[in-house]
Amino acid sequence: MKESLNSEFAAIYHLCEFILEHSQRPSLLKVTLQTLQRFLTWIPLGFIFSTNLVDTLLNKFFPEQQFRNDTLDCLTEIGSLSDLEPEYDPLFRKLFSGFLARLGSIFSPETNLVQPFENGSEEDCIFIQRLALFLSGFLKAHLKALETPDTQQSLITGLFYLVRVSEVDDVEIFRICLEAWHMLAHDLYQTENEIKARPGGNSVLNLGGNGSSNGAASRKYMYGPVLTGVRQVMIAKMAKPEEVLIVEDENGDIVRETTKDTDVIAQYKTMRETLVYLTHLNCDDTESIMLSKLTGQVDGTEWSWNNLNTLCWAIGSISGAMTEDEEKRFLVTVIKDLLGMCEQKRGKDNKAVIASNIMYVVGQYPRFLKAHWKFLKTVVNKLFEFMHEVHPGVQDMACDTFLKIATKCKRKFVTLQTDERVPFIAELVETMPTIVSDLEPHQIQAFYEAVGTMMSDKGPAVSVDRGELLKKLMTMPNRRWQEIMEGAKSNVESLVEPSIVKEIIKILKTNNKTCGTIGSIYAQQLQTFFMDLLNVYRVYSERISSTIAQQGPGATQLSLVRTMRSAKKEVLRLLIVFIQKSGPPEADPQAVAQGFIPPVLDPILGDYQRNIPNARDPEVLVLFTTVVEKLKSHVLSEVPKIMAAVFECTLQMITVNFEDFPEHRIRFFEFIRAINTHCFQALFNIPSGHQKLVVDSVVWAMKHTERNISDTGLNILHELLNNVAKTPDIAQGFYQQYLLALIQDVFAVMTDRLHKSGFKMHATLLRQMFHLVQMNQVTVPLFDPANAPAGQTNPSFLREHISNLLIQSFPNLTKSQVSKFVDGMFDLNMDLPSFKTHLRDFLIQLKEFSTEDNSGLFGEEQDAQQRQQLEAQQAYRSAVPGLMKPSEIIDDDL
Repeated sequence: MKESLNSEFAAIYHLCEFILEHSQRPSLLKVTLQTLQRFLTWIPLGFIFSTNLVDTLLNKFFPEQQFRNDTLDCLTEIGSLSDLEPEYDPLFRKLFSGFLARLGSIFSPETNLVQPFENGSEEDCIFIQRLALFLSGFLKAHLKALETPDTQQSLITGLFYLVRVSEVDDVEIFRICLEAWHMLAHDLYQTENEIKARPGGNSVLNLGGNGSSNGAASRKYMYGPVLTGVRQVMIAKMAKPEEVLIVEDENGDIVRETTKDTDVIAQYKTMRETLVYLTHLNCDDTESIMLSKLTGQVDGTEWSWNNLNTLCWAIGSISGAMTEDEEKRFLVTVIKDLLGMCEQKRGKDNKAVIASNIMYVVGQYPRFLKAHWKFLKTVVNKLFEFMHEVHPGVQDMACDTFLKIATKCKRKFVTLQTDERVPFIAELVETMPTIVSDLEPHQIQAFYEAVGTMMSDKGPAVSVDRGELLKKLMTMPNRRWQEIMEGAKSNVESLVEPSIVKEIIKILKTNNKTCGTIGSIYAQQLQTFFMDLLNVYRVYSERISSTIAQQGPGATQLSLVRTMRSAKKEVLRLLIVFIQKSGPPEADPQAVAQGFIPPVLDPILGDYQRNIPNARDPEVLVLFTTVVEKLKSHVLSEVPKIMAAVFECTLQMITVNFEDFPEHRIRFFEFIRAINTHCFQALFNIPSGHQKLVVDSVVWAMKHTERNISDTGLNILHELLNNVAKTPDIAQGFYQQYLLALIQDVFAVMTDRLHKSGFKMHATLLRQMFHLVQMNQVTVPLFDPANAPAGQTNPSFLREHISNLLIQSFPNLTKSQVSKFVDGMFDLNMDLPSFKTHLRDFLIQLKEFSTEDNSGLFGEEQDAQQRQQLEAQQAYRSAVPGLMKPSEIIDDDL
């Protein structure tokens, strides 16, 4: 339609031109301008630049207030045209200069627009928004074209206008401007970085007269005054980072944030990157603006919650963009001033806001804290103070920040520091009951996670007795556990009291957090209550089973049953984490296999097998998947028992349909995959009926409509075929029983049009199986010798069998098409990429595929392209100091 209109646009244009020149009716003129705006993005450029259209818009309609907004819409469409030939650059320069001349008669680039925008009419507000769109779009499209001696001043003036527009209190307008500032800062940083990377680019005196280096320096200098204004706007309007939990609500109260605003998080990311680039371009200017604003907070002249928040969020966002010396000088002042404000300010809300900002800033600068023990110790003790502050959100943020600092600075806490009597962690575990006395259970668990993280450091300088510290660390939960167990000895019914079940869940969660961070030394703690743990699991299992027996399957929804199931799940999660973290010397795989597996078989596996489907926990499957993956051959002899307990009963649950028990479904196939990968021999130590069930279940997974399950099924089959090929004593029997059916199943899945995303693995499997036959690695007959002609071979049989299958399934195919395709399947010279192309070409010939979107068949290439883009993006972010958050950086020294 656009092409046909393109050829006829002359008539449309001349009509619009006639109305604009001759009509006196404002309503008709406004509609004509709006119509023109719709066409401007795609009409032939001659209608824009070889006519007097731009002149008419700028000089006739833009000065008139009633037409100004519609005219600006048209100019924005013209100004945003990009990727044009260089011959159009002078015309855009003329347009920009002419526009600024007209804009100057409305207001100057020094005009503060904040109040006029707030108090202005709706038309005025729309004008400011359209102006943001024009300036932002024009600069993104034509920045380089405007960097000429003749238009340099116009460019700077236009940028100052954009600074003024950026200051108005409107989120959408600011986001429009932000795109342009991000582009400009990134472009200037790139230019400067390229110059520095060249030989001699860093020399202090550029005696060689490197013109491009001088050009880059003068370019940065040219933008200097504008960039100062941009820095001030960015700092004053900094968006809230995700880590900050304390916000001001619509009533002006300081509260804990309840939901994440994804738009604000995206805005923060862009602003953070922009400010990092701006800091690299002039670190002193950024520091000067921030410290000046901080002084205004300390002396009260600019004090407000919002001003302090945006300033501290900006300070935290440039972590890593300064050199270490610059960062030290800057942060010493910042942290001292913030701690001083916390002492001086009165009022719970004021203290909560300052506390929130202290915690955010210190959490963003682990490099500084690691290098300055006194500051680190002061900050951590301040966090402990905040843990007693019951203002909503403060305790959560204190625990989160403590965990963040513990992760990045753990070695400082477990080694002896200057002027200290013992490592900090030794004092910490002694005073811990006092520190956590006002915390909620989930906050206490985060605290244990942080201390466990510190204790996970096994570096050569670590001299603390980790076993003894762990014992002290777990004193409180262990004491409470013992009290509960003592009560259960005299009356086992006490274990099923709701309050006691909830206590047990809290204790187990604390242990889980500790185990997840401290590592294999946790084995010492687990030994102290392992048998009690299994007894608790057994009591809850029996109580749940008896309740279901008495009241029917609906009993699983009873409050007490659900709570007891939660406790069982926590036991399983703790055991999963322990197995994942186990390893020498404290938890050697063989020792874990011998000490762990036998005791859990009946309480956990027996309970799973005996229970009704709705009461079976998928975590059991996760646990034994983890056992097989981690302990490998050490549990080979136990695998048949494990499979006997979970295999058939789970298969019955998940094969009724494709929807029920989704969690069990994926966990079951992960379990099968783990056995196939690590304990393959065990699959042939189970009854032959179960072996067939394993293969059938893999085929069933492959046919599943849920992508993650079908992908898992395909991967299991691939690994199974590889393992079979490496095991000659079982290979031929396996091929005779399953190979032909597997080839047919893979063909069926590949051609059903529901599994295009698995095409790469379909091709891999078919190539592997066809080549096995063609290379005569299948020595047993795939056919019935009694009914086969004399001299029949596996390759000739399979060729004929597949040809007949395809002709029956796809009647639109000719014999020659099928013959050519099947010949290719047996071609040993085809590598995998050629084989995939051969298959893809065949599928697209099929009538069933011809009318469909077949992009899924190219999924592998698309995934590879996306992966390359992500890797390139990640490499770039890693190369620019400060672009990656400290939490995203992996520390080599830990």
